[in-house]
Amino acid sequence: MAPEGCGVKRGAGFKDMTKPNLATTLRRKARSNPMHTYDALPHDARRWLASACLPWSPQSVARLWQRALREANGCKHRATARLDAAERRLLERDAPKIWGKGYLAKN
Repeated sequence: MAPEGCGVKRGAGFKDMTKPNLATTLRRKARSNPMHTYDALPHDARRWLASACLPWSPQSVARLWQRALREANGCKHRATARLDAAERRLLERDAPKIWGKGYLAKN
């Protein structure tokens, strides 16, 4: 119940905001369960994700892992190296914006 004097009136036109709006023509996006996606990752991809520096979603790691494994002709070690390289590229790109120029300067 709204407190007195807050300007919120409950009456015949009040809509319950806890229910989804089902009267729409917009397509609903299927939502995946991130824990299920994480559990479905191959062991090597899960191990890599657990030690990653960035907050990767399991879904993006699954896509990246499949591509890296395909490009590495099935070699898990090279696929993991590709994941490391992708993360390094993102860190090198974002570090100057976040921490200033020269933070991850190459020696």
